[in-house]
Amino acid sequence: MSRLNSMMRRLAAQAEGLEWGLTQIGTLEGDFLEMGLGNGRTYDHMREIAPERRIWVIDRALNCHQSCVPPKEDYLEGEAEDMLRKLADQGTKVALGHYDFGFGVKEKDVAEAARLSAMIAPVMAANGVLISGQPLVGFEQVRGPETVAPDRYYFYRT
Repeated sequence: MSRLNSMMRRLAAQAEGLEWGLTQIGTLEGDFLEMGLGNGRTYDHMREIAPERRIWVIDRALNCHQSCVPPKEDYLEGEAEDMLRKLADQGTKVALGHYDFGFGVKEKDVAEAARLSAMIAPVMAANGVLISGQPLVGFEQVRGPETVAPDRYYFYRT
């Protein structure tokens, strides 16, 4: 598969996964969390499909498209561990989270996702949904939307 086709599959999985996740949480109370803003495409999609939800955003640096800059009060800039701890300490509960941190090296990305899983757990609401490009640990893996290949994206209940 070409890198272009792989990227198109990933972007489709993100959009379809978020839309699926929204149907799974229904009226569950809690905020949304975007872990890894990047250029802001996924965050922008979250804003579009759930305009009534607060969306927290964590990233090391703000490098997104100017139309996707989150409100200052919802943007946590810094290392993931510190920002997840900050959310947990203030009692934030997340109904839907999207994990998209990465270095671009598969082995390193998988190890980082496994390491951060224990720090994500305290901010997740019971029966919340996590959508991730990397395997997470300590959560119940579930089958996501039928349109997304099981090896393309990971879906979890908390």
